[in-house]
Amino acid sequence: MIEFRSVSKTFPDGTRAVDDFSLVVPARETTVLVGSSGSGKTTLLRMINRMVDPSEGAVEIDGENVRDRDPVVLRRSIGYVMQNSGLMPHFTVLDNVATVLRLDRVPRKEAQERARELLDTVGLDQRLADRYPSQLSGGQQQRVGVARGLAADPNILLMDEPFGAVDPIVRTELQQELLRLQRELDKTVVFVTHDIDEAFLLGDRVVILDKAARIVQQGTPEEILTAPADEFVAAFIGADRGRRALHLKRTPEGTVVVDADGRAQGTLVQSPADAVAMDAGTAG
Repeated sequence: MIEFRSVSKTFPDGTRAVDDFSLVVPARETTVLVGSSGSGKTTLLRMINRMVDPSEGAVEIDGENVRDRDPVVLRRSIGYVMQNSGLMPHFTVLDNVATVLRLDRVPRKEAQERARELLDTVGLDQRLADRYPSQLSGGQQQRVGVARGLAADPNILLMDEPFGAVDPIVRTELQQELLRLQRELDKTVVFVTHDIDEAFLLGDRVVILDKAARIVQQGTPEEILTAPADEFVAAFIGADRGRRALHLKRTPEGTVVVDADGRAQGTLVQSPADAVAMDAGTAG
């Protein structure tokens, strides 16, 4: 579990990036921090691995203040994936993935074997192992970045807008890969994005931030969608427009789901459980 206790951050130029922020991040779930530019979400993320230290307050992991941990040791124990992958251009794919293991003095052969396993885990062809980052597509680079973040088998994985720099099709693929990985690996993931659709897709819990990391609302995607806390949240999530404002429309061919502009978005599919419930209601 990660806990922020009354955390604030003021940078040397006087910018108050975070103001009295408190939050509990549950273990083995994906918590998404979402907000516009300047909302402090990346600053919060970097406080967890001490890339940024708070000016006030404390960040704790399993009850231990991160300020009591050596920052280098702490960072090696936490996976970190950033927007542009952050790969070392002069290292091969295999050596990039094995970097943290080698820094922890894992023998080279063992580190490379683990790296090859991780290429399979993130869906990368083994034939890419000896290539350099410049020889990969943007999506492949991000998969390497995720593999590197998982190399030391960390309990915590920090992801700072990792899919923001790739095209929409690749982004969708990477999002689905992350959902699969989380089901299989069961990590504590803290994910930062400015995209509310991505937040709702990936997050078990979503934390919507305003300026200086003020929490406007937090909860499951379902809780936020069905009960926006205020007009700011309703506008931010687009509750009254587009794909959010869905309703049923009856047509000669059947009932379809349409958006606020009347465009068809899909059909209702009855699950076996729904059918049993309907039959039970009819029988009653």
